[in-house]
Amino acid sequence: MDRLLFGISGLPIGDGKQKFNYKSGITYLKSLGLDAMELPFVRSVNVTDKNRDEILKEKLDNDFYLSAHGSYFINLNADEFEKQEKSIERIIKGGTALRMVEGRSLVFHPGFYLKDSAEETYNTIKENLMKLADIGIDYRLETTGKPTQFGSYEEIISLCSEVPLCKPCIDFSHIHARKNGALKTYDDFAAILKLIEERLGREALNDMHIHLSGINYGPKGEKNHLPFEESDFNYKACLKALKDFDVNGCIICESPILEKDALLLKETYYKL
Repeated sequence: MDRLLFGISGLPIGDGKQKFNYKSGITYLKSLGLDAMELPFVRSVNVTDKNRDEILKEKLDNDFYLSAHGSYFINLNADEFEKQEKSIERIIKGGTALRMVEGRSLVFHPGFYLKDSAEETYNTIKENLMKLADIGIDYRLETTGKPTQFGSYEEIISLCSEVPLCKPCIDFSHIHARKNGALKTYDDFAAILKLIEERLGREALNDMHIHLSGINYGPKGEKNHLPFEESDFNYKACLKALKDFDVNGCIICESPILEKDALLLKETYYKL
């Protein structure tokens, strides 16, 4: 990718009176100057044979970027082997639907530590990720917002260095919350980008998938998303680091005021 795209997670809010589907949501976001949407497959995969053609046409007509967030019911470190297998099935099902509309990235949380050590969890998740088939989309492993959840940025980057079909989804807001407000300065963001380049190569910075929002947190990590201006998340320093490192790819805004904050990100970025 040769630039940084800006979009939202899920359907736009509009003026509160409009009701969007994927087709009309793409048209509306494009009219605002946004570039991308992350389809919410979190509870069900809702791209089907009935709506795929209209979504795909709107995507192509508007030169629009589509990704999807996979099921919340994925745990590749589940105690029961059957649940691990079901998790793999859910990932493939989401990826297959995303491919139907020529989407690129399927984002998901790979699993939980449960009672296992970090090393045991890592190895089990890695073993299961190696079972994923190449179906023409990118499997994006997302960093998580609580220290009790598997998915520190170090773990995600390491997995992506070992599993060829996997790439990271760097949620800087989750990282900030996971470490109880750790990302304060430009250098904090730059250090993560440096590690990505060292471990995954320059090509990883050329094709990043990023989640951003304001965030509320405590000693146990993430509580809930917030608008940027109601949060201590330093989005300006984050964007400055992305620009200085010449990062390309897609930023998905997860703020409660979705497209408003996505436009704030895009406008701020291009003013830097």
